[in-house]
Amino acid sequence: MVQVSLKDIEETVQAALLSHGADAFPAAEVARAVAAAESVGNKICGLYYVESYCQQLKSGRVKGDVTPTVSTPRGAVVSVDAHFGFAQPAFAYGLPVALDAARQSGIASLAVGHAHTCTSLGYFTEQIARSGFIGIGFTNASPIVAAPGGKTRVIGTNPIAFSVPDGKGGIAMQFDQSTTTVALGKITMAKAAGQSIPEGWAVDAEGNPTTDPDAALQGSLVSMGGYKGWGFGLMAELLAAGMTGGVLSKDVKPLKAPEGPPHDLGQYYIVIDPSASPDFAARLEALKEHANTDEGARMPGQSKQPADPVEVADAVWDQMKALAS
Repeated sequence: MVQVSLKDIEETVQAALLSHGADAFPAAEVARAVAAAESVGNKICGLYYVESYCQQLKSGRVKGDVTPTVSTPRGAVVSVDAHFGFAQPAFAYGLPVALDAARQSGIASLAVGHAHTCTSLGYFTEQIARSGFIGIGFTNASPIVAAPGGKTRVIGTNPIAFSVPDGKGGIAMQFDQSTTTVALGKITMAKAAGQSIPEGWAVDAEGNPTTDPDAALQGSLVSMGGYKGWGFGLMAELLAAGMTGGVLSKDVKPLKAPEGPPHDLGQYYIVIDPSASPDFAARLEALKEHANTDEGARMPGQSKQPADPVEVADAVWDQMKALAS
């Protein structure tokens, strides 16, 4: 393992993306997101994805030279067409418009359509919260989840993220979780490491529980809480695809495949101004105090402290430097 600063990660990833065809702004926005993921130990959404970003820039599966288009079809409805480019620059274009709409109306929606995978959904809702607003986000992905008791893959891991501001420019509460028992990346990483997976994460192609990551990838992941998680996954699917112009999970090819059609995914955000309620700040403080009553108890997201530098596997860092050169 090697210790690498976030600055070096961001600069190296940006150089890698630039050398594979991305323009300066998309490269900078994606690199910032990768460094942020690594800073909190979210390896699946960090450097793990950079090689595929570069390969897909070369093949044209993701467009690195497009400018997102922002529109406001209604007063508090903000839409961004990513034009099959990265989600990060598309969100950056739409966020100021959505925040302004929420200030005026108390609530606004931000729909990002025709985008590449956004990887860490909480990265985006956190930006909403650090601007003083409540952020709720939904997205979908390539199909890997069958209905409870079924075998046919219908939806992706379809995460939901929720971020709440603390009124001081920070985060009072945040969670970012797939609607499956575990994220797909943990299955693929277990397979790459030659490790088994816990029972309850996935089923094989016949619908039987499995601890074999390869069998899991041939089968489907399990929705968290069975039918309850399945319902949340369908909710995310409808909002992410139906409200953004993105495609349904069933039409998304494997996200890291070097070639193929663009991801064409959607990300849907709800932006809420907490100052619309005079009671919000007091209720938040009361909830935090009560949630922290027991030793070791906490609100979600309160224990995440960014690290700098971070540990990176030697082979991964060597690969990043090679991509950058």
